[in-house]
Amino acid sequence: MSVFKARVKEFEDALAEDEIDLSYLRQLCFNGIPDVKSLRPHCWKLLLGYLGTNRESWKETLTKKRALYRQFIEELVLPPGLKEDHKLDAKSDCLNDHPLSEGAESAWNIFFNDNEFLLQIDKDVRRLCPDISFFQQPTEYPCDIVVNSNGERRLHQRVVPSVLKAANVERKGLGITKQINLITKRSEETYEAMEEGQEAHWEVVQRILFLYAKLNPGQSYVQGMNEIIGPIYYVMASDPDPDYREHAEADCFFCFTALMAEMRDFFIKTLDDSEGGIKNMMKRLSQMLQERDLQIYERLKSQELHPQYYSFRWISLILSQEFPLPDVVRIWDSVFSDEQRFQFLLKICCAMILIQRDQILQNDFASNVKLLQNYPFMDVNVLLSKAVSL
Repeated sequence: MSVFKARVKEFEDALAEDEIDLSYLRQLCFNGIPDVKSLRPHCWKLLLGYLGTNRESWKETLTKKRALYRQFIEELVLPPGLKEDHKLDAKSDCLNDHPLSEGAESAWNIFFNDNEFLLQIDKDVRRLCPDISFFQQPTEYPCDIVVNSNGERRLHQRVVPSVLKAANVERKGLGITKQINLITKRSEETYEAMEEGQEAHWEVVQRILFLYAKLNPGQSYVQGMNEIIGPIYYVMASDPDPDYREHAEADCFFCFTALMAEMRDFFIKTLDDSEGGIKNMMKRLSQMLQERDLQIYERLKSQELHPQYYSFRWISLILSQEFPLPDVVRIWDSVFSDEQRFQFLLKICCAMILIQRDQILQNDFASNVKLLQNYPFMDVNVLLSKAVSL
């Protein structure tokens, strides 16, 4: 038996147990999950806490969660007047809630106000992972209650591009606030929507992010979340098992929600200075670098090349914009497997700097900014090995 086949069998045996040994599974996943069968989708669901370790509970959990997600779509995505549930008296409902109503509880008023964050989501998902064509391709399993509706239920149809102003793009915890003027049209390079009856993968991601924003009003949608959900959806929607692939949207939603619960502080500006806040994470990275290589630390400090110039994006987006998608997925195998996953993420970030040690010591400020903001291609297994050595 080859080494690869033996490794696959280790995963299959671990996942076949009635009570899965999560600690052992973490050890296996840390060194990378083989790209065969449904290994990675299953492992990520377990590592992110979407599925429990009792294998018998999986069917019930998945059935309940997927039904709940469909309920979210019916209640929060479908426009007022087009709900699936007709238990209420439609006539009295319409009398109480008119499309021109400005009442705070008006479903129509909420529907129109949603456009504020929906516009930003629409803009971001239309350029998700541009290096691959996956997100522009049609999904095999479009949401039936959305696509077969003459467009009224498709989120991108609700977007009014001319209303996006600078105030609507304010950061709630990710990066420096972007100030832009009025946007009147989309870039020609952005992805196009599918015809009626079909959905592109980016349209599915748009719906997941919209629902997340609706269900988490205190946080809502923040630019960058699209970069975090992209790899998760890609893994779920690429599952070789059609029974699981059919429910990639719902499964992705709950995996993404679980991950965001752990890194919520990164995206809330008022928590920047908290223990789990992004400023504190950058400070910890700086301290780690100082302990591991004082010369590099002093070099960057003397150039006033502060961590926020490069590590803000590294940490808050879990390196999703620094490497090609297959490499990001491999890095996330290790990050998700580590019980102190964000501590290990900092070690990866520190390793990225140390690997470029000679260049950094030679470069001037501008060259180092360019180096760290556009990290050069490298074997991520070498990077991860360096991180482990820290």
